[in-house]
Amino acid sequence: MQFFQDLLPLIEKYVAAYGVLVIFIVVYFESFGAPLPGETGVIAAGLLAARGDLSIAAVFLAVFSGAVLGDSTGYLIGRFGGRRLLERFGPYVKLTPDRLEALEARFADKGFYLVMIARFLILLRQLNGLIAGSMEMPWHRFIVAQMIGAALWTSVYALGPYFFADLFRAAR
Repeated sequence: MQFFQDLLPLIEKYVAAYGVLVIFIVVYFESFGAPLPGETGVIAAGLLAARGDLSIAAVFLAVFSGAVLGDSTGYLIGRFGGRRLLERFGPYVKLTPDRLEALEARFADKGFYLVMIARFLILLRQLNGLIAGSMEMPWHRFIVAQMIGAALWTSVYALGPYFFADLFRAAR
């Protein structure tokens, strides 16, 4: 709890200057591979909304949009170049052609659920779209799965702190 209370002043100055655009940009870039603190920023934005510094509707829209657009950018990158990279450099990380084929089969079978759940897992959140595009997941299945996952993730990490901010205040 103390961590989030210490983080607020750091994020606060950027949010005061640029509003929810800051959280949109962080979530967008994190969603297609950049190692940024998206989850922490979303929690902080939810807490700032609970305090009245931001509109929770604007926070929700910025986080959801950043997640969907970021994942979609990752998907396009994976779709138009990811497979070649996996085939070329995969053996360096023990992704042999047989393992790549097994991954492709697993993704074809359970890809929809993997995309939805990946939003909640740190490394998979960043690589979600890239992997789905590389595995040639159909766009319509990808977009539906990632929109559901983004809506659930945004609800937990933005709306959760907003509605339960009193728990953070009580921890002081």
